[in-house]
Amino acid sequence: MKRGGRFQPLHMAGWLFADMLLVLALVAMGDQGDPQAAEKRPGSSSSATAKKPRHTGPRAVVRTPVRVAVDAADGDDEGIVRGLRAATARYRGRQAAFVLTFGRHTDPGAGGRYAHEVNALLEKARPDMFRAATTRDFWKGGASPGHADIEIYFYTY
Repeated sequence: MKRGGRFQPLHMAGWLFADMLLVLALVAMGDQGDPQAAEKRPGSSSSATAKKPRHTGPRAVVRTPVRVAVDAADGDDEGIVRGLRAATARYRGRQAAFVLTFGRHTDPGAGGRYAHEVNALLEKARPDMFRAATTRDFWKGGASPGHADIEIYFYTY
């Protein structure tokens, strides 16, 4: 039985799903306001800005992460907190949306546990910066245990 010449509607289902997903993504992106355009409104006087809140558009996440590193022994909570405070001092006043932490170790389990330990102490180090931030723990191969590379994605304001 030859099936090559017949049209198979089932083959089109994947393409239809992909096209619909693309349309939904474009509609969702088009529905978002521009937070930077809200700051550049022409004709606003200094008295008008004093009455209105400074930011009127929706808050977004900066696409480029801030990269910092922490060096402290595994289990040394105070050392990790001191390292986090020092590494994030110049970003004081900003709020993190999400944080990716990569614990270095030769063993993936130990590296992931160290990353988890660092993430658990973020809010203790900087409560205003890391409150309600989403965190993820990762392992990064390396022979330097007690080291974490951290990528912080901040909100635009």
